Amino acid sequence: MLTLDDFDYLLPPACIAQAPLDERSASRLLVMAGAAFEDRRFIDLPNLLAPGDLLVMNDTRVMHARLFGQKSTGGQVEVLVERIIADDEVLAQVRASKSLKPGGRLRLENAFDAEVIGREGEFYQLRFTGDAIELIERHGRLPLPPYIERAAANSDEERYQTVFARKRGSVAAPTAGLHFDAALLERLHDKGIGIAHVTLHVGAGTFQPVRVHDLSQHQMHREHYHVPQATVDAIAATRKDGGRIVAVGTTTLRTLESAAADGTLKVGAGETALFVTPGFEFRVVDVLITNFHLPKSTLLMLVSAFGGLDAIRAAYRHAIDTGYRFFSYGDAMLIHRHDEI
Repeated sequence: MLTLDDFDYLLPPACIAQAPLDERSASRLLVMAGAAFEDRRFIDLPNLLAPGDLLVMNDTRVMHARLFGQKSTGGQVEVLVERIIADDEVLAQVRASKSLKPGGRLRLENAFDAEVIGREGEFYQLRFTGDAIELIERHGRLPLPPYIERAAANSDEERYQTVFARKRGSVAAPTAGLHFDAALLERLHDKGIGIAHVTLHVGAGTFQPVRVHDLSQHQMHREHYHVPQATVDAIAATRKDGGRIVAVGTTTLRTLESAAADGTLKVGAGETALFVTPGFEFRVVDVLITNFHLPKSTLLMLVSAFGGLDAIRAAYRHAIDTGYRFFSYGDAMLIHRHDEI
C-alpha cells in the first residue's frame, strides 16, 4: 500500500522559482520515457512531437481571487475565493483569528461588504453587495501560490496567465501552459500539430496539503470542468489517424480522464474530484507536459501514476542535481505514459 511518505523528497529552497523567465518558452524541458530522460529546452517542443499529434490545453483564466479586509469587530481577514456559486455569492477560504459566524459581515479591500451565509466544509459561503465577478476583478489581487514569497507585481498580471486563457474562474494558473508563447504556437501549427481546448477552473484546494497518511482516505476538492464538442471530435480524429493525445498540464489530464471515466469521452460540463495515484487506468492521454510538483502533493502522485513512480523519483533527483527550477514559474517535463513505452 502506498502512503504519503512514498511521495516525499527533499527540495532545496533555492530550486523554487520566485519569478518567471524573461521569455516563456526559454524554460528547460526534461523529456522522460520510462527510465530514460533527456535535458532539452521548451522551445524544442515542435521537434519532440509528430505531425498529427494533438495538444489539449486548459483555457481557464485566473481571477483576482485574493481579498484582504476586516471583520465588523475590526479583526483582519484574508479571503481566497474558491468559486462563484451565484451572481453575488462565492465559496471562499477565509483566514481570520476566529471562525466566522453566519450573519457576520466583512469589509473587503475597503471597497465593498460581504455577509457570511454559512459554511461548506472548510469553505465559507459569502454574499457580496454586488456582482461577485465584477467586484473580484475590480478590487481583488492575483493569488500567487504561497511558495512564491513576494506580493504579485504588475508583470504577474500577464505572466501568471497563459496566452490562451479565455474563461475566467480559476484561483491558480494551469502552469504547464505558461511556457507557450505565440511564436511557439505558430511553429506547432506549421508542423501539423493540432491544438484543442478544455476548461477546468482550478480551486483553492490545489494549495491544500494531503493530511492523511493512508492515501485511500484522502478526498479531493471538487472542480468544475467543460469539454466542448470540437475537442471530442479532434481527439477522435487524432486517434483514427494514429496521432497521440498530449495533455498540457495535470488539469487538462484530469479533465479528459474524468470525462472518459466510463470508457467513452463525453461532451459537456461536470464536477470532478478525480484522485489519480499509481495503478490508475488512463483512457485518453498518451503524453503529459507538466511542471515539477510539491513533495507529498496530489499532483506528484498523478505524474508518478503516469510516468512510473521509480522513474519520476529518478527524474526529480536529476532535476534537483542539475538545477531545474521548480513549481509554478519553474521548468517543465514531457512525460510519455509508462505503460506505452
